[in-house]
Amino acid sequence: MYLPSVGPVSIWNILFVIAPLGFILYFSFLTAGPFGRIVPIFTLENYLALARATVAEVFLRTLLFAFTTNMLCLLIGYPLAYFIVMYGGRWRIPLLFLVILPSWTSYLIRLYAIRTLFGRAGLINSALLSLGLISSPLEILYTPSAVVFGLVYGWLPLMVLPIYASLVGLDPYLLEASADLGATSFRRFFTVTLPLTKGGILAGTILVLVPCIGDFLVPMLMGGAGAFMAGNLAYLYFITAANIPAGSTIGIALTVIVLLILYLCIKSGGKETTERIV
Repeated sequence: MYLPSVGPVSIWNILFVIAPLGFILYFSFLTAGPFGRIVPIFTLENYLALARATVAEVFLRTLLFAFTTNMLCLLIGYPLAYFIVMYGGRWRIPLLFLVILPSWTSYLIRLYAIRTLFGRAGLINSALLSLGLISSPLEILYTPSAVVFGLVYGWLPLMVLPIYASLVGLDPYLLEASADLGATSFRRFFTVTLPLTKGGILAGTILVLVPCIGDFLVPMLMGGAGAFMAGNLAYLYFITAANIPAGSTIGIALTVIVLLILYLCIKSGGKETTERIV
């Protein structure tokens, strides 16, 4: 009889991924009592609450912000990675290092740095006022645009890296062959380069979308009432309202969305997407 072996990675996933999700799933079907108590009474009310207009609006806003961030990261990250690979030369590694370098600083510290730059009394408003370009400080923070900017700033390197890896792995002879056949640079890019780097694009999409969907720091520090996201809703239930079952339901809903995105991207990109993520 064949018994599958359980290695360290499997044990790690069981203890720190599957088991916690199991507990969250169990709590999501229970009832919240007073003072944060969990009453072991089975209910579907927490899941029915997901269909309420206010909750559905938060999830739709979260997906909108996440996909907008992903598209902006792709539009910025692909040309950046392409420039580094094709024109970086001996500066390729230092340029890539500059892309990664901000990630070495705490995410929270970087967000507070953006607040310092974009606040009403921040450096940007102060400079514009000193130059006489504006008569009153601009309201940059606490807007949906500020949230998207913060998300792009935080997660852009995760789009650049897998695309960079895909571009580095391109066979230069394919580009030479397409040029010999008379393809222009524009056509060569869209018929050879772009299709062969699809795995890197999808891997970057996964690496950007997943943290964006669950992010609560950016909307908390840079967003207003119109920028409330699902991560903030989970934080509100868990920390402020001490409603663990309702917070667990939000967590399960976010997990389902993330798993669906993972499935669609990996199915579309195949083995290369998985390799780029790893």
